[in-house]
Amino acid sequence: MTDFASLGLAKPLLSALASEGYTTPTPIQSQAIPLVLKGGDILGIAQTGTGKTAAFALPILQRLAEDRKPAPRRGCRCLVLSPTRELASQIAESFKTYGKNMGMTVAVVFGGVKYGPQVRALAAGVDVLVATPGRLIDHINEKVADLSAVEVFVLDEADQMLDMGFIAPIRKIAAKLPHRRQNLFFSATMPTEIGKLAGELLKDPAKVSVAPQATTVEKIDQKVLFIESARKRALLGELFDDASLKRVLVFTRTKRGADRVARHLETQGVMAAAIHGEKSQGQRERALASFKAGEVRALVATDIAARGIDVDSVSHVIQYELPNVPESYVHRIGRTARAGAGGSAIALVADDERNLLRDIQKVTRQTIPAWDRRNDRTLGAAEAALKAAEPAVKEKPERSGGRPQGRNGRNDGGRTPYGHQPPKPTGKPHRQHRPDSYNPLAGEVVAGAPTVADAKRNQPRRRNRGGAGGKGGSNGGGRSQFA
Repeated sequence: MTDFASLGLAKPLLSALASEGYTTPTPIQSQAIPLVLKGGDILGIAQTGTGKTAAFALPILQRLAEDRKPAPRRGCRCLVLSPTRELASQIAESFKTYGKNMGMTVAVVFGGVKYGPQVRALAAGVDVLVATPGRLIDHINEKVADLSAVEVFVLDEADQMLDMGFIAPIRKIAAKLPHRRQNLFFSATMPTEIGKLAGELLKDPAKVSVAPQATTVEKIDQKVLFIESARKRALLGELFDDASLKRVLVFTRTKRGADRVARHLETQGVMAAAIHGEKSQGQRERALASFKAGEVRALVATDIAARGIDVDSVSHVIQYELPNVPESYVHRIGRTARAGAGGSAIALVADDERNLLRDIQKVTRQTIPAWDRRNDRTLGAAEAALKAAEPAVKEKPERSGGRPQGRNGRNDGGRTPYGHQPPKPTGKPHRQHRPDSYNPLAGEVVAGAPTVADAKRNQPRRRNRGGAGGKGGSNGGGRSQFA
């Protein structure tokens, strides 16, 4: 069986790994560590949760230690670019943990915090700098960061960089790097633009892949629940009645949506917190710490904020809304089933998200089974196809006991199917309508239109006020009623 010592790592690193309880390398570590130690470029296709950070941090620390030299002023020997603050912080912590017996200096640079401490950390130079692209470019523009002495350049989560619009800043940063350097490029998926960027940055790279691109972790139990949009929030609360949902990540598309879902869960008695780009760094760190400590059962996140969530014991990932980018589905569910554990992923899919689901299944090359929640079983292929073709809302409003019923057939105290109180009787006949109908394609109730007879019956009458009526039927001495 392969162990870390057989990969050629030095004793200080092996000691640090042993103190952390790590004994057996993951597949990505077994493949990448010897190649990085040789000094060549690497193109790594690896999902989150595969041990990717250690796969590049361990050999980089060893290479820097073997060629010990002072860190360049205002610069670094190794530069790691990360898409988010949380992920940058975790990568920096990993370098500190693995290199604790080697005397390496590590700094992290990202937005949302003051510039002063970062400028002071860069002034003396560091061995390893972990940064997000935006804040690093700010420091470059202010002449407080100099990348001309970088020996190793790591681009982590490259496909997420693409989603966040960081490709142009990455090219700008790469232009500041020396030509002679080692490049390590990691991505969970390989869209066309990322392949092009890899071609620009890498020289004869060795390819390391631990899973086919855009496939999902096999140990994750994936399910789809077809549900109308209006019912999603209530259903989410019902799902949390299951005690097996111990530590749950809930994904939304928008920041406001994350806040709304978190508030709703709190009203249902579920301890929840939201994490997204508009939260301050302190708020994000506190929410993540509470989630890791088990004080918060549900962490509601947007895709960008979730990139730094590295928690081994996430039991479930719930996609409250499907992502617009199919590859993001892979990143989302990769938050569970980490470090060899199992996990569950549940997607709540409304009628207007079916195209997104089809795109996800095309990219991941799999059919995600539909879930019959009442009978707690996943449907077979034929049943799932029928279920996917049905509208999420099947019941049409009915009338019971002579009283109009509300949406989904509930009796809402005489309200119409749209939640409005019908007008009170005034003794005058109201305009009559054809019955309301259900449009299965739109998945909604359509108000009935007035009949022709009803329209005629409700036209205003002409009034004759005696005598010879003028033009228009009114007694106006021959004048029109509008004269």
